[in-house]
Amino acid sequence: MTETLPKEQPAIAGLKPLVTTVFVPAAIFGIGQGAAAPIMAVTARDLGASVAVAGLIVALGGLGAVLGDLPAGRIVSRFGERRSIIGGSSLGATGVVICLLAQTPWMLGIGALLTGLANAVWGLARQSYLAETVPLGLRARAMSSFAAMWRLGFFLGPLIGAGVILLVGARGGFLVQLVGVVLAGALMARVPDPPRKVQAGNSDHGHVTLPEILRRHRAALSTLGTGSLLMGAARASREAVLPLWALHLGLDAAQVSVIFGIGAAVDLLCSYPAGHIMDRYGRRLVAVPSLTVIGVSYLLLPFSTGAVGLTVVAVVMGIGNGIGNGLGNGVIMTLGADIAPPEERAEFLAAWRLTHDTGMFGGPLAIGLLAAVLPLGWAFAALGATSFAGAAMMFRFIPVYSPRVSPRSRVGKL
Repeated sequence: MTETLPKEQPAIAGLKPLVTTVFVPAAIFGIGQGAAAPIMAVTARDLGASVAVAGLIVALGGLGAVLGDLPAGRIVSRFGERRSIIGGSSLGATGVVICLLAQTPWMLGIGALLTGLANAVWGLARQSYLAETVPLGLRARAMSSFAAMWRLGFFLGPLIGAGVILLVGARGGFLVQLVGVVLAGALMARVPDPPRKVQAGNSDHGHVTLPEILRRHRAALSTLGTGSLLMGAARASREAVLPLWALHLGLDAAQVSVIFGIGAAVDLLCSYPAGHIMDRYGRRLVAVPSLTVIGVSYLLLPFSTGAVGLTVVAVVMGIGNGIGNGLGNGVIMTLGADIAPPEERAEFLAAWRLTHDTGMFGGPLAIGLLAAVLPLGWAFAALGATSFAGAAMMFRFIPVYSPRVSPRSRVGKL
């Protein structure tokens, strides 16, 4: 199966027009996400949840993203990026308020589920917008710049959250997230929807369903998509394992937030250069090392016995996650944009994001289930193996990409 890159002309000539309408809102959104990430499991434990249930609650955010991916493509295709972002931000704010006020683990889980649903729509809308408007030669840099700004926010979020936690308690991280979701949504909603081109003969485009997309592109989604799923599992699991291992070591919520922030700082430093590498040398040179380093960090985690050791592991995780452009999914976003057919881009990207978000749900869920029957160290070893398997899949199935050939030839056979 051969996929070709889109032929239509981009709506912008460079990245500067995206600074205030896309990149800055991404940083603000990242601040909120970063403030909440290290305290979800901690809050669950404070509400009386077991380690296994705490892992499940973290996983519900990923489940929300999976469920949101199912209709997200149709929503963005029908209503456009701007209205989708407004709706996603409203739903996300509702979920954060529920987390903020939750008195039981199941209420916290509902809030996590709603924020995951909102993130799926929000994330697809912003990815679709960049894929529609940015020139091919700048695509990876645009995606990695977006990811880097998100990572900047994710770095600042835990540090800001730690300060608010000291003032109002562990739920202060959710308060920061609420402000971030609302403000980022308001700023991003100013972006006009890009014009879409539908190829001749595709008059039925408006009736394309997710099952049809899965059938038409099953080769790409079952091969490269498996690598995407494993990458999602490897990345998302750190939001469960770091806080749970920190609690095992006797650290408190503020300390967890600071350690998260340090790891996110390293993550940020690695994010933007990865975009240049992808544009110049290809996607494989970023995806494979990213997953390999993340796998090594999971194997090192059981050997950390205090705050210093855990910080070292968080730094290694930050390097691996940053190489892959962080939780902003630079590699995943770029690969999806590369192989997405222009006439049904939003729907395809929804299916593509479904592979990654399924992994983001499955990883923390697996941690919770394994922790119920095995020591945490065994769960970490399983995550390391998952990361290495993802690296192998990415190495095998990422399409051929070379800056020395014509744009139409840059994506090769899967």
